[in-house]
Parts: sequence; structure tokens; C-alpha cells
Amino acid sequence: MAAEIHSRSPRGPVLLTKIPGHREHVTSACFIPREDGVITASEDRTLRVWLKRDSGQYWPSIYHTMSSPCSALTYHHESRKVFVGQDSGAIVEFSISDDFNKMNFVKTYPAHQNRVTEIVFSPNPEWVISTGHDKFLIWMCTQSGSLVGRHAFASWASCLQYDEETRYAFVGDFAGQITLLKLEKENCTVISTLKGHEGSISCLYWDPVQRYLFSGSSDHSIILWDIGGRQGRTLILQGHHDKVQGLCYLHLSRQLVSCSVDGGICVWNMDIEREEAPQWLESDSCQKCAQPFFWNIKQMWDTRTLGLRQHHCRKCGQAVCGKCSSKRSSYPIMGFEFQVRVCDSCYESIKDEDRTSLATFHEGKHNICFMTMDISRGLMVTCGTDRLVKIWDMTPTVGCSLATGFSPR
Repeated sequence: MAAEIHSRSPRGPVLLTKIPGHREHVTSACFIPREDGVITASEDRTLRVWLKRDSGQYWPSIYHTMSSPCSALTYHHESRKVFVGQDSGAIVEFSISDDFNKMNFVKTYPAHQNRVTEIVFSPNPEWVISTGHDKFLIWMCTQSGSLVGRHAFASWASCLQYDEETRYAFVGDFAGQITLLKLEKENCTVISTLKGHEGSISCLYWDPVQRYLFSGSSDHSIILWDIGGRQGRTLILQGHHDKVQGLCYLHLSRQLVSCSVDGGICVWNMDIEREEAPQWLESDSCQKCAQPFFWNIKQMWDTRTLGLRQHHCRKCGQAVCGKCSSKRSSYPIMGFEFQVRVCDSCYESIKDEDRTSLATFHEGKHNICFMTMDISRGLMVTCGTDRLVKIWDMTPTVGCSLATGFSPR
């Protein structure tokens, strides 16, 4: 086993294996719990079940060709049900045998009119819930195959998370909004809309234990939304250079694992009291030197000065000019792992120890388009645009003791 990692931490993820063989990029993958196996769905129209052989290599025990490219996948281990979303908008259900060497077709759900983006299976009401590029959230009955309800959005619904206990659905869209809905039979209620990203929502992760919702976006940032105890509290994490494509929160060790398109793998320490980023203040003049901004015609005329461009200090949120915010600094306690603009007074208030990173950064060496984890075993699978599936051992990075929730391998 060789590590394909260059990390600022000496204990980075270990690459266990690569699974080649797809002709197009893999859109989704999932581990088979308590088995050395992975299920993949690809743009090459194939659904495959990979099992680890005695040689240590993964070979497809099931290879099934779909009618159109596969765009989403979910697997429910207790019932052995597999649901595959397609580019055509259909969702196909299969049943896998106990030895994972045979798969039977169950039914096709005419769920969407366009590409399916994410699927969740809810065993309690027996619903298959999905989002798509047709701007709809759909939930259908798996017993009858009939439509239970739907909800329309103003833009493409890009990702989905679901809380089984409360029947709350979190839907991210391409406009950068997250909608919280309560699903019922035949209808739903919009609870709230979360706004904070400047780009489309690319991935969501819901932790039902601490009631945290994490969102990743094409604006390269991650936001933690505290849906539970401290409602309205949000934390912004900025440590990626490209679109965030995968999130997983380890609530026992209080760590967040995130992956991005540029191949970056980041492990965030969430076991500290972080500061919320301030709201940006608005002003017609610099709140440090009182010089007018370029739209403040009256003050420019009265003082016979040219207007300046408005900026914002990331630490205090004040509206400042370029001269009064000439410094840059990282501030990890507020989520800024990179250097960002701060006003001169805030720069002086930041000590050297305040700049110590609260995350570790690693390189996956392929453009990650999907990521998921088996938390109980400390395993992560990433899918890349290079058509490779990589399986990683994350325990050197996030811990491997029973106290942190990992069982012995």
C-alpha cells in the first residue's frame, strides 16, 4: 500500500487501492457496510458492484448497463435495495443478493423530466426521495411506485439531505440557496431558506446527532448551519481553491472532512469554539478615515476629493478603503485558512498564535467529483474525472480508536 499524498501533516490519508475500468467519470459510489465492497454508478451507463478478492484487487461481481448515463446512486444495506438515478430523469430500483453476485430489477420510477442529481431512500414511510435538473424535489412510494408529492424550485435542485426522524428535507440549488422542507403525504411545508453562499450549492451533509448542516459550494467555501441548539449560528470555512464536492462530519471526534475539484482533501478541527464571521457593514464613506466611496457624490463635491472603492475587513466587517485595509492575514478561528483582507487595526490585533492553522490539507491527486465515507471503518472513497475510484484509509489523519467511533480493521 502506497500513500499518494503530500501533506502539511505527517499523518495523511493512505491510498489503499485504485479501481480503474470505467470509460467515463464515476458520478457516485458507496461502500457496502461490513463488506470489502463498493458500488459505483458512471456516466458510461454502468452500475457495478466491486468486491475485494483474495489477491487484494477489486473486481466487478455485478456489471449492469443502464439505458442512459447514471447520475446518482444510493444503497440501503438492510433491505439490499439499490436506487440509480439517470440522465433521463428515471430512477431504477434493484435488489442485490446476499452474496453480492446477483442483482434483480425491481421497478422504474418516472421521477424527473431531466437529470437526477441525488437520491435518498427512507425506509420508514418507504419513500424514494430525489432532486433533479427539472427543478423538482420528488418523493415516491416504493411499494406502489406512485408519486406521493413534489415541490418546485426556482432553479435546478442540485443536492439533497434528509432527516429520517423529523422528515425534514434539505435541498441545495444552483442559485446558492438551501431550502428546508417538512415532507408529508401529498404535500410539504417550507420551513426556512438558508442564504449565505455566493455560488451554487454542490454538496450537503446532515449530522442528525448534533443537528449540524454543512454545505459546500462552487464559491470554494463551506458553511456550517447550526440547525439545533443555537439556531441561526453560521460558521464559514475557507480552505479550498476550487468547488467543494464532498463533505462528511465525524461527530464523535468533531472533525469535518471535505474534498474539492482540484483534488484537495481537508480535515477541519471543529472541536474548538470558532468565531462567526461578521456581517458586512454598509457605509457611504470609509469607516476608518471617513473618505467618501465613489458613489457618494455629495461628499466628493463638498470635499473636492475623488471617491474610493469600497472593501470589507473580514474580521470586523467594516466598510473600508484600500489604504485602510492594505494588510492580509489568515484567521483560522473564523475559518479563514488563507490570507484575506483585514483592516489595519484588526491586523495589529491578530497575534502570531492566532494564525495557527486549524485544519490539515492533503492532496488526492485527481479531480474529485464525488466523495463519501464509511465512518465506522475510517474509509473514504473518492471518484475523479480521471475515471478512477480511489479508496483511502483516513484513520492516520482522523484517528482510529474506539473512542472516536472507529472499529479495529
